[in-house]
Amino acid sequence: MTANPPARDNPLLDFSGLPPYAEVRPEHVKPAITELIAQARTALKQVTDPATPPTWNSVVDPLNLGTEQLSRAWGVVSHLNAVADTPELREAFNTMLPEVTQFWTELGADERLYTQYKRLRASTTFAALDPTRQRIIEHALRDFRLGGAELQGDVRTRYARIQERSAELEQTFSEHLLDATNAFTLAAGVDDVAGVPDDVLHTARDEATKAGRDGFLFTLHQPSYFPVMQYARSSSLRARMYRAYVTRASDLGDPRLDNSQVMAELLALRHEEAQMLGYASYAGLSLEPKMADNPVQVESFLLDLARRARPYAQQELADLRMFAAEHLELPELAPWDIAYASERLREDRYAYSEQEVKQYFTEPQVLKGLFELVQTLFGVRIQEDTTAQGTMWHPDVRLWRVETPHGRLVGQFYTDLHARAGKRSGAWMDDARARWVRPGGQMQSPVALLTCNFAAGVGGNPALLTHDDVQTLFHEFGHGLHHLLTRVDDIAASGISGVEWDAVELPSQFMENFCWEWDVLRMLTCHIDSGGPLPRALYNRMLAARNFQAGLQTLRQVEFSLFDLRLHHGLSSFTSKAVADTAAAVRQEVSVVFPPDFYRFQHSFSHIFAGGYAAGYYSYKWAEVLSADAYAQFEEQGVLDASVGARFRDEILARGSSRPALDSFRAFRGRDPTIDALLRHQGMTDPA
Repeated sequence: MTANPPARDNPLLDFSGLPPYAEVRPEHVKPAITELIAQARTALKQVTDPATPPTWNSVVDPLNLGTEQLSRAWGVVSHLNAVADTPELREAFNTMLPEVTQFWTELGADERLYTQYKRLRASTTFAALDPTRQRIIEHALRDFRLGGAELQGDVRTRYARIQERSAELEQTFSEHLLDATNAFTLAAGVDDVAGVPDDVLHTARDEATKAGRDGFLFTLHQPSYFPVMQYARSSSLRARMYRAYVTRASDLGDPRLDNSQVMAELLALRHEEAQMLGYASYAGLSLEPKMADNPVQVESFLLDLARRARPYAQQELADLRMFAAEHLELPELAPWDIAYASERLREDRYAYSEQEVKQYFTEPQVLKGLFELVQTLFGVRIQEDTTAQGTMWHPDVRLWRVETPHGRLVGQFYTDLHARAGKRSGAWMDDARARWVRPGGQMQSPVALLTCNFAAGVGGNPALLTHDDVQTLFHEFGHGLHHLLTRVDDIAASGISGVEWDAVELPSQFMENFCWEWDVLRMLTCHIDSGGPLPRALYNRMLAARNFQAGLQTLRQVEFSLFDLRLHHGLSSFTSKAVADTAAAVRQEVSVVFPPDFYRFQHSFSHIFAGGYAAGYYSYKWAEVLSADAYAQFEEQGVLDASVGARFRDEILARGSSRPALDSFRAFRGRDPTIDALLRHQGMTDPA
């Protein structure tokens, strides 16, 4: 690593515009983050001085000014670590991670700052604050308690160490998974790849050529793995890919990348943290700032969903087994056969395949149609922003502007849509900058990062997306809209900041519904060869298949959610065996599909071990109730009705955490949410 550059030449210290991602080097990380932590500590010292009056202008504003740049700079480093990983950047990230974690832990537990916020809450100036700022103060006081501000002595020291060690373990979990995924390749010859789509084979041939090998080279990245599982006729090829995928970062692979002890230690630390703060379990602590009241309520919700879905799942599995035995010569349906048999059954029952549909979803047309939909519903316009060319972290990345109809900037967002080596798997939205009217009155516009892992185009052709890919893109864009269309001026409550975790998924899952509407699909589709839109007959077959295996899919999500909850509530020992036993027990209780003994899905369950969803994975299903019910308003009045879109924007997207999420839902829908719309959307009614 080269010598540290002078601060004035450090792009991580340039906050004049958009982040100069392309200029950031590993050697920039330590000096920039060190300087920004020092700057934040100076602000903290100022606002906690006993002579500082407990007012918003003297405490909250200066603290925000002192810490916001640290958040933004570390966000740049974290993002690059996720999408452009190198050994040097990883080393720089891991070097500073403990210091960053320590600062935020100390800030969240600072007794002097806690005292200032309590004084502000008790002062006469509190009543003069607007409701949003009052809510921010109340949330801050809650977060101080949850952050250990009331702990003393050795317990306080131990709490800080738990935060640092947990951050290290979560990063290790993520690195192990990325490295295990990248390390595996499977070579195949022409005789092995019958049925695999041509575009996937094209990429696999290129990978083999790069490696100096003949034939095809498949990987565990989604654009390679999932098409093989769905389409490869060779059960042997599917079995080898399946085993490699479900044993990633486990005791059955490279011992250096085994996440077994990482999970065990994380769970033990979380439990210890919860008990320090007066909670019986980490789930109780995790649910404190969420919509759900307690673990018992969440478990009841999940078990009720399982009860409703189970009869449908049992019938779907029976149908699949019968079809596989009669038509595919698979008398015993192995786990690696399920995706393949399911796709063949879908083709047989509904006379279409995902590959057929995929030819209509060219990436440029999908983006164009998505933007047209958003412009119609939410009264904005979207256009590409070329002012930041040369600052991106990869040539595939694009920058877009969101404007009012009159051209005023609302926000900007990056799209990074294709899978590649060194990029974390999955899809997510993150914020590069939040909306904020800074002290002094300057408006800071929001900037979002939208990341996916779709297959890139081949042979000079645009990328083709599956319908599932399209739904993923809409999902992440829903998160982006929540961040970008906020109208809250205070940084602690704008966008998704402070929104209850189990309500954050409402806008994202809401947006997925539009992917099934004929008027929307006509905007999204353009055949790769003919240029024609999706035929109505094919759409009708897709719609008929919409709830194909909905029962199985629901049980799978319930299984993951209940597993997460049980790990963090009621576990008596924290070992890798206890984790495996919990997974098996939950599966026995709610599932109808039972994988082989070597199945190690927990070792790659990043959401709960590295992604912030610990004791919160249920929120996907919880928010699905809200999103389906909210979308029903559009179904009732017209899915492209701009007046309904404006109300959704004003009452939900624009509100941030300025009020409880349930109040925002009620303001839009006029009542409390019900589960009816979700069950209807998924073709399930209560069998009782």
